[in-house]
Amino acid sequence: MKESLRFRLLEAQLALAREASRSVVLVVTGQAATGKSALVNELNHRLENRLTEVHALAPSSEERARPYWWRYWRRLPARGRVGVFIHGWYGDALFARAERRMGEGAFRDRLAEIRAFEAELAAEGVALVKLWLDIDRDEQGRHLEALQRDPERAWQVKEHDWQRHLQHAELARLGEAMRGATEAEHAPWQRLAGGPGQAPAKAVAQRLVEAMVGARPRIEAPPPLTLPGGSQPPRLATRAAPAPPPLDKADYRRRLAEAQARLAGNAREAQRRDIPVVLAFEGQDAAGKGGCIHRLTSALDARQYRVHRIGAPSDEERAHPWAWRFWRRLPLDGRVAIFDRSWYGRVLVERVEGLAAPADWRRAYDEIRRFEARLLAHGAVLGKLFLAVDKDEQLRRFHARAETPHKRHKLTEEDWRNRERWDDYCRAIDEMFVHTHGVDGGWALIDANDKRRARLAVLERVNRLLEARLAR
Repeated sequence: MKESLRFRLLEAQLALAREASRSVVLVVTGQAATGKSALVNELNHRLENRLTEVHALAPSSEERARPYWWRYWRRLPARGRVGVFIHGWYGDALFARAERRMGEGAFRDRLAEIRAFEAELAAEGVALVKLWLDIDRDEQGRHLEALQRDPERAWQVKEHDWQRHLQHAELARLGEAMRGATEAEHAPWQRLAGGPGQAPAKAVAQRLVEAMVGARPRIEAPPPLTLPGGSQPPRLATRAAPAPPPLDKADYRRRLAEAQARLAGNAREAQRRDIPVVLAFEGQDAAGKGGCIHRLTSALDARQYRVHRIGAPSDEERAHPWAWRFWRRLPLDGRVAIFDRSWYGRVLVERVEGLAAPADWRRAYDEIRRFEARLLAHGAVLGKLFLAVDKDEQLRRFHARAETPHKRHKLTEEDWRNRERWDDYCRAIDEMFVHTHGVDGGWALIDANDKRRARLAVLERVNRLLEARLAR
């Protein structure tokens, strides 16, 4: 690599770090014995390696116990950094299909997932560089034999290299189909010759410089993901009328104990079967989400669940695509993750308060549907619960909080500001229901004007979801 190009590469990377407006992801895949590791080593030597992260993944038991895409979301580089993936999500699909561990239909579905994943990254300021290294089959065989004869380099040849040599034609065919299905203006492929005597580092370095300093490409959105038909989405205006009479305290305690005992048994069985549970709580301010979550967790083993209270993103979270902070919090199989507010903030508070651009929150509906579809495909139980109070009841609770010393911290200026935009929030909530209500991932709209009935309704909903999953 020429010194001038080396200087431009380093200069571009340092400017990338200073501006921190985008990150760069390089994926290197292709045929065996093409020098992928040597290429990455050379690039890493030329880059500022404190700002570069290299990943060559063999999935761990922890990664297999979470939805497939978790392993990649959690490793995405922050803005200002470069992430390098050897094979990455392309190698997973390519080799699984070549080895018949993945059917043709599943392969096509995975390529569609990849296209959607990369479009989401590009929309969030990730510049994608995708490299396919090619080699002639005969040349590949000679190179593998030469490596194996050399005592100092024989360790580089693994059994799977010979297997992929035998599959050269099939990998070439699948690679062509894969590149065609995932080629996009925001995620173009570059195909280069690899193997002995080839020097692709110069071309790759040039492409990296362009990704670091170039204009953001137009994002080509994947086809929208449609939800299966099912029940009609709820609406705030039709949740429950007239209100039932308040529950007697003794009756409430009896029913609460019964529901919690039922939940404890269901949760133990879900844990035994390694079924993950993800619960998302949304609701108007003072609707009682915390109280419902407390009654829920009282029935669970504290070692098996975690409550995530989602507020304004941290500096670290703002440096990543918006969905990153939700992907990284997904539970292991057999565990429970409870989100006190969730990814729906994108289409609620961020929309209403102007914290997300209209293009971003409108795009988020489809991104949320895909996120939840991947949870369900992994076998997770997904519960989405919206606790609703009317405007008069919210005001009464605000005043009660203001007058109760140990509850005053719950009432903030932001709560009063949100109340002033009550109608805007109601419109956003109903639109959220329309766009994200489905069969398995459907919304439960809980009338929370009566706290006791709301807590029992939440327990009943979660129990039914678990029992439906356990009955399969």
